[in-house]
Amino acid sequence: MSATYTGGCQCGAVRFRIRGELKDSSICHCRMCQKAFGAYYAPLVSTRGAELAWTRGDRKTFQSSNHVKRGFCADCGTPLTYEAPDGIAVAAGAFDEPSKLPPVVQFGVEGKIDFVDRLHLLPGHRTDEDAEQAPFVLNIASYQHPDHDTQTWPEEESHD
Repeated sequence: MSATYTGGCQCGAVRFRIRGELKDSSICHCRMCQKAFGAYYAPLVSTRGAELAWTRGDRKTFQSSNHVKRGFCADCGTPLTYEAPDGIAVAAGAFDEPSKLPPVVQFGVEGKIDFVDRLHLLPGHRTDEDAEQAPFVLNIASYQHPDHDTQTWPEEESHD
């Protein structure tokens, strides 16, 4: 019996399902991945050898180089894919359970930002510890799609 993984974008407009073994999780430090994810690096999971199906909505793509397209949600902007001639990789954070897919290799290390290796040394705080400076953190209501498949989305009520 093969494993099944699900995920999607932040707003729920695009959802996917992958059946099969996922063994090639990575982090890419190249400048194109940094810009595509708006982050210091891009965590990606190769779908090679597995079956990827889009179960809700369609991703939009941007041709980021002569060989690669980047998929994302046109509604909320969530990065979703890295699509190259050798296959599709899905953004690790877009999975419903990203902790099940730890990275096993790093690519593009020539673009690695030096302080990335020291992030674990920074002090860490829970969200509610910032309530004195930012009291709104005590009553944040998330409007993002939950980390599981739903029959319909968004919910009936408006969040405007």
